[in-house]
Amino acid sequence: MLSMRYLAVISLTAMVFLAGCSGKEVKKEAKIFAAGEKAQVADLSYVVIDTQFATTLGGNDPATQRTPKDRFVMVQVAVSNGGSNESNIPGMTLIDDAGQVYPELADGTGVTKWLGMVRKVGPTETEQGIVLFDAPAKHFRLRLTDDIEDDISIDVPLSYVHEQMRDMGNVAPTESAPITIPPKR
Repeated sequence: MLSMRYLAVISLTAMVFLAGCSGKEVKKEAKIFAAGEKAQVADLSYVVIDTQFATTLGGNDPATQRTPKDRFVMVQVAVSNGGSNESNIPGMTLIDDAGQVYPELADGTGVTKWLGMVRKVGPTETEQGIVLFDAPAKHFRLRLTDDIEDDISIDVPLSYVHEQMRDMGNVAPTESAPITIPPKR
């Protein structure tokens, strides 16, 4: 009988101890904005203007041409500072639907209007440029915050429109004949 009470006290003590240690985790708030919508993070507001996928960068010269592991994903963003002091524009990451994270590339060679890696925006000013990634052709969201803060992202739809336009750019445009409407009889 004593051993049963002893066992019950130990079990109860262990449950109380474990319950006290397992406090609820504070969940981060996830906010996902559509491309073209303004996403606010502190004093900075971000807008994804355009996305492009490319299989190479740097033109047709093999000496300067860059090839990605997967594809170059170029996200054109505008970042506005609504604060009264200059602000750093932090690094961004792409996250696919499976949760795989793709960091920004530190080398923007071959990208016109590359935003750079060390970037600032003055008070009441807007910086606009391209953020470069190497990632497979998938649906992504552009994460604007790090893991410590709330998860604020912008949806980046998968689109090959610019790739198709580049491919069509190699074809000379044809002049279309005027449409003639036959007379009514």
